[in-house]
This record gives sequence, structure tokens and C-alpha cells, in this order.
Amino acid sequence: MDVAQRYQLLADLVLMTHVAVVLFVVLGLVLIVAGNLLGWRWVNHLWFRIAHLGTIAVVVLEAWLGVVCPLTTLEMWLRAQAGVGQYSGGFIEYWLQRLLYYDAPAWVFVTLYTVFGALVGGTFLWFPPHWRRKPPQR
Repeated sequence: MDVAQRYQLLADLVLMTHVAVVLFVVLGLVLIVAGNLLGWRWVNHLWFRIAHLGTIAVVVLEAWLGVVCPLTTLEMWLRAQAGVGQYSGGFIEYWLQRLLYYDAPAWVFVTLYTVFGALVGGTFLWFPPHWRRKPPQR
């Protein structure tokens, strides 16, 4: 494997990581709401809720500050090092990029991220996380 192929592989791994983060944020909210309605206790574990809220908080902060996501920056840098265009590659890479990168005015993303972040924050009120373990009953 030559150097360009290594950079391309690393760029693809960053892209897959980015998609995983997006899925965690979107599906996490669905799981929190559905899990509470279905009685799934694990969706309220503090570690899960803090990780979920923290992730969308970073996205909202980036949007409000006009900062490009570091994963996007890293991926594009790796693709440049590989000597390929930003959106070239195989079938999976093509569709993963289509899922993540689409054209709209910046205010659309800021609004969507802010509303979504508010919904995630609202779940802390509607479905509070477990702040500590309950002692075993005797």
C-alpha cells in the first residue's frame, strides 16, 4: 500500500467515524424517547446521557461560532494528502459523504442544530437520567 492509499484509507476511516457520531446523536435522541416510553432503563444511564448531550452541545457550539467540524477538516486534509478530490472514491464513501455533506445556507444548519440540541436538553427534563445507583434492596 503506497502513501496515497494510506491517506485515502485514513480519510475513509475519519468519514466513517463522522457518520457514527451523527448516528449517535440522531439515533440517541430516538432511543432516549422510545426507551423511556418502552421502559428501557439503560437509556437513562448518566454516562450515555452526558455523552449524548455533550456531543450535540459541541455541534451546536461549532455552528454558532461558524467553526468547521474538526472531523471534516481532518478528512479533507487527508484527502488532499492522498491527492484526490474531496468527494471521489468508492460506493460507500460516495454515499457516506452524500449523507453528511449537503448544500444549504449556514442559518439552516445553525437553526437545525440548535433546535435539535434544545430537544436533547429537554429530554433531561422529560426523562431525567439516573444520577446515581440505587442501593440494593434487602
